[in-house]
Amino acid sequence: MLAGRVTVNGTVVTQMGVRIDPSSDKVSVDGEPIRSSPVRWVAFHKPAGVLTTRADPHGGVTIYDRLPSQLSKLRYVGRLDKDAEGLLLLTNDGHLSNALAHPRGEIEREYWLRVAGTLEPATINRLTSGIELDDGFARAVRARLIDSDKVSSTLKLVVTEGRKREVRRLLSAVGHPVMRLRRIRYGPLALGALKKGSWRDLDDDEVAALASAPSRGRGSKAQ
Repeated sequence: MLAGRVTVNGTVVTQMGVRIDPSSDKVSVDGEPIRSSPVRWVAFHKPAGVLTTRADPHGGVTIYDRLPSQLSKLRYVGRLDKDAEGLLLLTNDGHLSNALAHPRGEIEREYWLRVAGTLEPATINRLTSGIELDDGFARAVRARLIDSDKVSSTLKLVVTEGRKREVRRLLSAVGHPVMRLRRIRYGPLALGALKKGSWRDLDDDEVAALASAPSRGRGSKAQ
């Protein structure tokens, strides 16, 4: 820009930090127009054992190793730890991605879990009442026991903060380490029948639902 190589709507711009509207302003460098990539949203069913990261220095398999090269420029929204599986969203829409991942948006993340031991109703109540973790107070918005025996229990659990390994730490805090964890919903978008290791583009209605999710989350708390 300082060299005078950038123009906005035909006018040379040398001032750093100039704001533009990508939908209407025409930006060129050395006379060549800059075209922004179309917004894209993808749902991916991450398998367990795959890392949610761009690259692993230790040679581990990442989500980008499992996805086609055409999706390599998309960024993941939030993350799933290596041993987790389930719904992971990817996009090149940085603004909405940040809004969905930020705790302030209060976007629901729903998980199916199998945990060690027999879950009692009192333990479910502890999860929804809240527990003090090493990084502060945390709780599940909802938790529902599906089945239980002497060895393990299955439940569905919803959180809104998306802290690192929050679900695993909550269950460990009540004495029931997670044996298997699958994210089945992120905000309004459900994993559905998407097969493990598969991906698909979101349709316009799904993207619109995601775009309105942060404001709905904040509004539900105010009611």
